[in-house]
Amino acid sequence: MRLSEIKEHLNSTETLLFLLENGTVVPEHFHVTEVGVITRHFIDCGGKVRHDKVVNFQLWVANDFEHRLEPDKLLNIIRISEEKLGIGDFEIEIEYQTETIGKYNLEFNGQNFVLASKQTACLAADSCGNPLDVFQSNFSETKSANSCKPGTGCC
Repeated sequence: MRLSEIKEHLNSTETLLFLLENGTVVPEHFHVTEVGVITRHFIDCGGKVRHDKVVNFQLWVANDFEHRLEPDKLLNIIRISEEKLGIGDFEIEIEYQTETIGKYNLEFNGQNFVLASKQTACLAADSCGNPLDVFQSNFSETKSANSCKPGTGCC
């Protein structure tokens, strides 16, 4: 979801609720403690230099159970962030604390915002010697084995 899309959804929703994909509700007394732009400048395993920017929201849950962030308040936070930081209409990445700080994509299911799992990927599958189908077929094996063994085709 891009920044423009969350603003549209916030304009048309009465309550602000975030869910994990498994249906777990982010406690309603969460805070948005950061809104910013994360810029990555990196090189992939095929040697290509890449740039990436995302709008980052950090959700944090405290012990102030009376706190409730309303859609219009989050919209105001976004507007201030756009003004002061010059944020563009980039994809949104959510940081949320579970077992560790997780990074999630943001989706909207028509009523609530959903923190969608992110996946790693080889960005240079065409140039690193392994066809894409090798990566995809070995992902489930690697994931279930919880390791990457030589000769399996993982990066």
